[in-house]
Amino acid sequence: MKLTLAPADRHDPRATGRGADKPARPGRAALGSHAFPTPALGVLALIALVMGFVNPSFLSPGNLGAVAEQSAVPAVLAVGLTFVILMGGIDLSLEGTMAAASLTTALLVANDRNTMDLGLWAIAAGCAVGAVIGLVAGATVGLLRVPSFIVTIGTWQIGLGVAQLLFGDTPPRVTDRSFRALAEARTAGLPGIVWIALLVVAIGWTLQRYTRFGRYAYVIGGSEETALLSGVPVRAYRAASFVLAGATAGLASAMATARSGVGDVGIGTGLLFTTIAGVVIGGTLLTGGRGGVMHSLVGVVVMVAIANAMVLAGVSSYIQQTVQGAVVVTAASLTLWRARQRLRVIK
Repeated sequence: MKLTLAPADRHDPRATGRGADKPARPGRAALGSHAFPTPALGVLALIALVMGFVNPSFLSPGNLGAVAEQSAVPAVLAVGLTFVILMGGIDLSLEGTMAAASLTTALLVANDRNTMDLGLWAIAAGCAVGAVIGLVAGATVGLLRVPSFIVTIGTWQIGLGVAQLLFGDTPPRVTDRSFRALAEARTAGLPGIVWIALLVVAIGWTLQRYTRFGRYAYVIGGSEETALLSGVPVRAYRAASFVLAGATAGLASAMATARSGVGDVGIGTGLLFTTIAGVVIGGTLLTGGRGGVMHSLVGVVVMVAIANAMVLAGVSSYIQQTVQGAVVVTAASLTLWRARQRLRVIK
């Protein structure tokens, strides 16, 4: 018997029962579909509207460029993390992975600690370090069936340990001008790391939309049992998602290192919260099977815009943390509200 895998959106309970036969208007259907991050875009528009009255400089080209620059690194992180979460997993190792990749990259470009100078090839080395850490996590989750929450806490510490070993007594300062130009040189008014982030988002969206890897991510997250019965190699695809998340974390660390000019063990501090919060706010379910790369991008921009708006409004840093936490709790509650009756296990 041949099984047909329905798209994630067709599992929406609104598509069954009374009113199921009534055709929806194309525009309304697109905006109401889970394939479009309408709520997150609405939040972003609300922030812009409010700040237009509180502090009009929020909408100035200079500040919008700053928001784009601050969003670049977490946006790249979110691309890889989205595929892990779409399959029903979680990756908490991003900050540790970034630490190891940052020190690797900084020590392989021209720096003040050694004579190594691989130029921009050092970025590939940083991505490789991230991919290896992701492979350790993915193989443990996929082959040994250990929960990703526990595994990635372990690989987080592995990454930090490697970074501290490479750190030595002093942080390596990058002296390679071509590497630093990734963050300093501007094209159309935006630094190179913003254009890199947009390219990564475009590649991630293409993977999600047009490849078997992307299609299977939704199927596995929606129902692993159905995927297994359909012959999908679930373990291999799960492992691949962690490798992708590790590689994007390596690239994000190279971007952050180019921006700071220093290889730093704490290069990713705070970015795990921003990234996961952005994915959730964007509408990607932590239970898997719904959301996508564009959702996560919009969610990350919302998180950065909220932080930026509160700084411009003169809000205390302690209140900023409280507000950001409240936003995440609210967003998680709203995105899971419709699915709450289908959740047999809350974890």
